[in-house]
Amino acid sequence: MTVHLVIQSPALGADHVEQAAAMAQANGVQRMSATAARLRAVNDDADTRHALRQWSEQVGVDIAFVPAGRALADCKILAMDMDSTLINIECIDELADLAGVKHRVSEITEAAMRGEIKDFSESLRRRVALLTGASAEGLDTVYAQRLRLNPGAEELVSTAQAAGIKVLLVSGGFTFFTSRLQARLKLDAAYANDLEVIDGKYTGQVQGRILDAQAKLDYLNAFAAEHGATAEQIIAIGDGANDLKMLGAAGYAVAYRAKPIVREQTPYAINVCGLDAVLNWFEH
Repeated sequence: MTVHLVIQSPALGADHVEQAAAMAQANGVQRMSATAARLRAVNDDADTRHALRQWSEQVGVDIAFVPAGRALADCKILAMDMDSTLINIECIDELADLAGVKHRVSEITEAAMRGEIKDFSESLRRRVALLTGASAEGLDTVYAQRLRLNPGAEELVSTAQAAGIKVLLVSGGFTFFTSRLQARLKLDAAYANDLEVIDGKYTGQVQGRILDAQAKLDYLNAFAAEHGATAEQIIAIGDGANDLKMLGAAGYAVAYRAKPIVREQTPYAINVCGLDAVLNWFEH
């Protein structure tokens, strides 16, 4: 199978292209834009991949070894995490900030995303409990004032949709945010946790089953079955340890500005570009 190497960076220089082409022993170079190039028919052995991955992290370039000739429309599903992937924040940390407990909640969030807390459900319960009694007006405040789509998110989603791809948002966060993003981006499905609110205040409880790593995988598998998608037809993007099971079910498993444990276990990574960098991996 012929493999191309796509290299991308907001500051992609001719020297980057030349260095990568030499290391990969490319048989041709196609400069796609000021920020992206496709190196054709490259070496695809483990040593080459390792050397280029090290080089890319040192110089601030995103790389992807991709099968030649693939079209975006060959894929059927785009599955995405929400917090720190589709959007720029961890919503629970921002809710905690408004409630005056951000430091305590953020410590747990970071440990969970790094994989240091193995039980995501327990970590979420601990964080939600710290919100007990705070005003639920914080939900509206976070959505309106703090939540932003990450760079390239709208372009990736709209282009995928135009290619006939179904888009799934699956989050360990809260339905308050996923439902609004689903309507805003016209996503096909969105799942998250129900944060219990009574009399305008958080009760400190999550209603129903907590959406953990296994639940993310279950929702993706069901969505894939519904739309007749094989693993090779799935693009999945995430940043934290609780995304790893979902990413493992996708042919295009993408670590987006992710924790080291995630980058180490995924074949694709975006560290410096926007989410729309995925689009340049496909040829037509």
